[in-house]
Amino acid sequence: MAEKCKILVVDDESRMRKLVRDFLVKSEYRVVEAENGEEALDVFYRENDIALIILDVMMPRMDGWQVCREIRGTSKVPIIMLTAKSDERDELTGFELGIDEYISKPFSPRILVARVEAILRRTMQGVAETRLEAGGISVDKSAHIVAIEGKEVDLSFKEFELLVYFMENQGIALSREKILNSVWNYDYFGDARTIDTHVKKLRSKLGNKGEMIKTIWGLGYKFEVNN
Repeated sequence: MAEKCKILVVDDESRMRKLVRDFLVKSEYRVVEAENGEEALDVFYRENDIALIILDVMMPRMDGWQVCREIRGTSKVPIIMLTAKSDERDELTGFELGIDEYISKPFSPRILVARVEAILRRTMQGVAETRLEAGGISVDKSAHIVAIEGKEVDLSFKEFELLVYFMENQGIALSREKILNSVWNYDYFGDARTIDTHVKKLRSKLGNKGEMIKTIWGLGYKFEVNN
């Protein structure tokens, strides 16, 4: 998948662009660059096959928020925001604008590449698959139906969304915060322990299949099909 994906890296610091580009190219991604918001929009609309954007917030002429607003008017392309700030209000602004990930500088380039891969994998699955199958559980995303060994299971809306998220990220360790951000989309401003309550109910409704939702102590959960 990687070699087919083109990524736009937008940052006014050339050293930062080079750092990110080198790690992405090493992972066989194609990379195009822009040094400010206006150039980013020009490149994005000129290149019609950009799969993901890595976008710095603080830039001259047009900042990352403005670029994001403009792009979101016409496209759902995944966007990862980079920022030197770690202000919760900035994070909320970003998610309200429809960004997919928010990473504060300084960061590990390897972690950034891992996030890119996870987002693209999820995006490609979302485009290609309306049905999910794992360990005897089948999900029809468009019809909102879950079945175990062919027998339908009645789940609440959030339980359904949580199960889909687990199945689409099979084998990946997921923190409670990550699950909350991805499934609740910041609609819920409360304790991340709400995840534990929903997981408990979901496990119960899945019967012995609920054992595939593993607890990772001190972090969160991982969905893994039993061998």
